[in-house]
Amino acid sequence: MPLRIYNVLGREKQDFEPIEPGKVGIYVCGPTVYDFPHIGHAKTYTAFDVVVRYLRYTGLDVLYVQNITDVGHLLDTEEDRILKKARQTQSKPMQVVETYTKAYFDAMDALGVGRPDISPRASGHIPEQIKLIETLIRKEHAYVSEGSVYFDVTTDPDYGKLSNRRVEAQAAGSRVEVRGEKRNPEDFALWKRADPEHILRWDSPWGEGFPGWHVECSAMAKKYLGATFDIHGGGIDNIFPHNESEIAQSECANDVDFARYWMLVGSLMVPDRDGNPVKMSKSLGNFVTLADALKKYRPEAIRMFMLGVHYSNPITYEDGAIDGAERGWERIYNAVRLTRRAMNSAPAGSGDGSAILDVVQKTRADFAAAMDDDFTTPLAIASLQDLTREVNTLLNSGTAVGLDVLNAIHAAYTDLGGTVLGLIPEHDAAAGGDGAREGALIELLIKMRAEARVNKNWAESDRIRNELAKVGVTLEDRPDGTIWKTT
Repeated sequence: MPLRIYNVLGREKQDFEPIEPGKVGIYVCGPTVYDFPHIGHAKTYTAFDVVVRYLRYTGLDVLYVQNITDVGHLLDTEEDRILKKARQTQSKPMQVVETYTKAYFDAMDALGVGRPDISPRASGHIPEQIKLIETLIRKEHAYVSEGSVYFDVTTDPDYGKLSNRRVEAQAAGSRVEVRGEKRNPEDFALWKRADPEHILRWDSPWGEGFPGWHVECSAMAKKYLGATFDIHGGGIDNIFPHNESEIAQSECANDVDFARYWMLVGSLMVPDRDGNPVKMSKSLGNFVTLADALKKYRPEAIRMFMLGVHYSNPITYEDGAIDGAERGWERIYNAVRLTRRAMNSAPAGSGDGSAILDVVQKTRADFAAAMDDDFTTPLAIASLQDLTREVNTLLNSGTAVGLDVLNAIHAAYTDLGGTVLGLIPEHDAAAGGDGAREGALIELLIKMRAEARVNKNWAESDRIRNELAKVGVTLEDRPDGTIWKTT
């Protein structure tokens, strides 16, 4: 079955056909770096992390571009978010940018989200933005007004095609007064003149100013992916006006389609005081930082929670929301631990238990079918859960399973759960810190406890168990040995 993607531009699932066979260009709107990343960001960027992982797993050569917005993203009051934070913290604007850009990448690294191939900054691409604006003025899609430049939405008959919001309908119901320097209420800024107190400013043909938020993505996407590229991603809340404006200015400037497939991620919600779900956002102040979430939960548990719904659907976060996802992840990962332990002493060849190879093959097929159907991660995870039940039954049955069979089981977990979903660590690891080293230390303590039990030194055995429990490591004694998990 070919990969099918729900294309928001058209509102239907479509077969995915890259512009250039074997290669994929993908652009995802990145963060505005004026505060710490929250778990709402985790939902968006984990979703596209898995998309990129899967495309590469299937053999495609992916160029992944995700921008950093460090200028031009204005509040409703038309105050720049970066400048507002700089004033609040008595910092330079670029100090704010550096602080929160680092915080963003540190959090994504901790979550296991792969770095984009290119992370362009808006402030580093002012010439490209000015050139695009000049093209739009020359083609009479934009106009200069009092030192600012605006895109004239009435010149683009397709404006609104992504969000299905047409100019005529907007104008009829608009309560927004036309600003003196704008021809139409819906016109949006490509370039804003800088007031005297505005620190972030650049020279331009229209005077000192700064770029509009929307034009930044259009300019950077074209520079690194071309005028037309395969996939554009982002959050559903940015469909209007941001994504809509990107399309309009790009297609009017370049006279070709902008992005062929539009993938938009559902929001992460939190209950308000009345228990009704509302979007988690910095502007509402109802967010939980990703750093705080990672203090409480393993990164794999957070990923499991985010991937437990289809990327396009919203999900509600509240106290204990991730607990169930963490238990589900533990069941899968304990089967991986059992497999790895069995591999250490398994006889060569297939041995007994080769019937499970059919289950492994079915798991791979079911996983691929789920991912090829618009990256349906809940069903992909379900295929691993089905495999886990069979693996636990086999490895707890006392059957002498051969190394070839165990290798096939482990490869399925590693490829599907690890390489694609990012749920299976490469090494047995405790939460936080140097996981591989901590995991090795825990295994050493388990061996010491096993020796104490052989010698009937029950007091020492209990002491080791209790000390591990104090640091969040729970032991489970099984017929085939002891496994551990973090709590």
